[in-house]
Formats: sequence, structure tokens, C-alpha cells
Amino acid sequence: MIGVAPPISMDGMETGGGALEGEGDLGAEDQATLAAEAEEFEYHSNELDLTGDPADGNWSIRCIDVHKRLGGVPVLNGLNVAIPDETITVVLGPSGTGKSVLIKHLIGLMFPDSGDVIVRGQSVPSLTMPELLTLRRKVGVLFQDGALFGSMSVYDNVAFPLRQHTDYSEAKISEIVRQRLQDVGLIDALDDMPNQLSGGMRKRAGFARALVMEPDIVIFDEPDSGLDPVRTALLCDLIQEMHKIYGGTYIVVTHNIASARQIGEYIALLWRGRIVEAGDAERMFSSDNAFVRQFLSGSAEGPLTMD
Repeated sequence: MIGVAPPISMDGMETGGGALEGEGDLGAEDQATLAAEAEEFEYHSNELDLTGDPADGNWSIRCIDVHKRLGGVPVLNGLNVAIPDETITVVLGPSGTGKSVLIKHLIGLMFPDSGDVIVRGQSVPSLTMPELLTLRRKVGVLFQDGALFGSMSVYDNVAFPLRQHTDYSEAKISEIVRQRLQDVGLIDALDDMPNQLSGGMRKRAGFARALVMEPDIVIFDEPDSGLDPVRTALLCDLIQEMHKIYGGTYIVVTHNIASARQIGEYIALLWRGRIVEAGDAERMFSSDNAFVRQFLSGSAEGPLTMD
């Protein structure tokens, strides 16, 4: 339910153009530095506002003050976000703002320089490799182009996780794979090779593979990338349908506003490595935050520029 996830906002934060406190005591260079920092973060949330017991089952994922630098450049810059359980959450943001790096932190392909990433009550950076592998089996990922093995048929691609991580018989694997392919409308393409599939079909095959281990969490990395608007809408319909059937926590990482409107129950907006604002969809699409309003309306007017 959406009500378990409290909003994160900038309520009461001063964002006007007045002088910075103590500005008169600083030199021109220091004033310019402070002004740049104020501009960078004036639309961002400063604190993660969690209510209740964080171990009560309402949260699938919590990122707490996560910092990550790549090549000396800050990518995640004090990221605070909480992902509610049993909900389709959309993580939105401009290109190059840290969305893919966030995904890698959630599944333990990257670890924060500081801060913590908690998935299902477990601190990911603190896990041993066997514990991390166990956690990953509970997370399904749909990559941008499906990430299918080119030398395997659709059937074998979907069966791959089951053959790697379970001791199921081939009869049991066949039953599960055929059900997942039926779910995504690809039962007639189970013998096809990936190069015989359209872009939309590759994504659906990847979706079937992401579901095959019955994960608690499913992450979608730019699922609408490369699809026309009609096929994007159809894929969003499929995501909603599978969520109704199987439940769990779905995290859709995208910059597509139409997709966010269609499937987002909870929305978090990421910019410059921090969360600008997060809350249920109704709140976000009526937000007073200048950056949120600009991004969700697709307007040229606002703090987001081509820089």
C-alpha cells in the first residue's frame, strides 16, 4: 500500500535568491563556491524521513547517506531513498544522474564509499559473498535490451537461472519456463534465437527470465529504451499485470514520464546523485518543487538545463 511510504520533500526550505548567511565575511571566490553549492542542492531533500520501525516489513530497500565516486567524480552524493514493499516504484531522473549506479548498489555489483544500502533488512556492503549470492537470487533484473545470451534459444535463456541455482528436474524447469513465457506472450517463440526477436520481444523474454526465480524484488533498467510509444505502453501494461499476479517490489528506473504516469505508484526523482523529492504519484505530479515540476511536465523552464 502506498500509505506506508512517507514523502521526502523540501518543505520549509528557503530557496530564494537572498544572501547566504555570513556571505559578507567571505571573499569573492568563497562566495562563488557557496553560491554554486546552494544552486546545486537547493532543490534537493536533505533528510530521509522514515516513520515507524524500519524493520517492520514496510520497506524493501533503504539507502542511507550513500556516497560513491567514480574516477574522482561524485555520482551518488549523500543519496537517501526508501523503496516501499509490494509497490511499483519509479526512479526517475535525467540521463547521467546516477540511476544505473544506484541499481548496481542494490544488487551488490558496486558498494558505497560511505553510507549503507539495506535490502530486505540486510546491509549489502556487510554481506559475505555467499550471503550476497543468496540475496541476488531474490532479485530479478530486466536489463535495457533484455541481455539475452545470443547463442541460446528463448527457452534456454529463461531456463538458465533455474539450471544454475536450483536442483529442479528438467520437467519442473520446463513447467516453470513455459508458464513464464505464457505470462509474457512468448510461448510460441520459445525455440527462437534472440536475433530472430524484435526489440519488444527481447525485453519480454528478459522479463520472463527476471521472474523465473520468483524474486521478491524486480528491477527494470530503462525498460522503455528503444521502444516506440505504443510498445512502451504495452510493456507497462505487462509490468502492471505481472505485479498484480505475483506481487513483490518492482523498481522501474527510467527517464520516461509517460511510463511513470502509467505505472508509478511511488515515485522518487534523482538528480545529481541525490533524491530531489519522493512520494506517491499523486503528490509528485502536483509537487511545488521547481525541479520536480519542470521534469515531470517536460518544460524547458526551470533549474534543469543542457549543462
